[in-house]
Amino acid sequence: MSQHASPTLLVTGGSGRLGRRVLELLLAHGDNAIIATTRNPDSLAGLPDSRMEVRQADFEQAPRQLAAAFRGADRMLLISTDAVDRPGRRYEQANRAVEAAALAGVRHIVYTSLAGQVEDSPVLIARDHAKTEQALAASGMGYTALRNNLYTDFLPMSLSAAIASGQLFAAAGDGRAAYVTREDCAHAAAAALRSGFDGTRQLEITGPAAVSYAELAALASELSGTEVVVVSLEADALIAGMVRSGLPEPVARLMASFDAGMRRGLFAPVSGAVQELTGRTPMNVRSFLESHTDALGQR
Repeated sequence: MSQHASPTLLVTGGSGRLGRRVLELLLAHGDNAIIATTRNPDSLAGLPDSRMEVRQADFEQAPRQLAAAFRGADRMLLISTDAVDRPGRRYEQANRAVEAAALAGVRHIVYTSLAGQVEDSPVLIARDHAKTEQALAASGMGYTALRNNLYTDFLPMSLSAAIASGQLFAAAGDGRAAYVTREDCAHAAAAALRSGFDGTRQLEITGPAAVSYAELAALASELSGTEVVVVSLEADALIAGMVRSGLPEPVARLMASFDAGMRRGLFAPVSGAVQELTGRTPMNVRSFLESHTDALGQR
């Protein structure tokens, strides 16, 4: 334990949307000393607080260098990076962070993992997350793997395009996802970090219900006043369409692999973990979209 009466908490990726929101929640509740790491410390200049120390950290650094940024922390939130340029890079970055945390004396890591962990997952980043969980299990530290479902926050972008064209393209068949908001993920992460749990656990972080593309199209139609129909495609055709619309091919392939995971049923299970961790009922897809109708293209 650090010199403080309560554990010192560390949040990696503090300038990202999830990390910054977790920091805001930690600063609003409790009296823990907080360390925020980011590649660009200036990006957190808007969060001045005497309880928070901002440190520079880059997961491309060697673990012994990275350990200096983690030193003094008791519990650490390891937010997965957004690297999509090549398979394996997310794991390499996360593994350096895990090694560095062990060197720095961190006792417990909360890790933002991915829902639907199976050995043969078609989701392109699933293997990186699974290998990171294996590294955590072998590290000797306690850990909490928050297996986040697909973000509800990305739906307005895809549904606005569907509303504009009247067509929602998908390669998921009748598959469903228990979409969860970034806000609920932030509350869950902050609660897990503040908790006294020091063992090992894996928690599925989901919204309150699993939703299909057909249901998304119906919601988009209702909220916009424009009929939207689902157009089922093979994965290759979906990727080609996304690339034509301007998405980089690695991102298009990743998005299509999420549809493949939905088709397999990997994102359909619903958990009560958000409620159990936070006391909050997670927001459903309808409520989220109703609060973002300006991004959809309102009737």
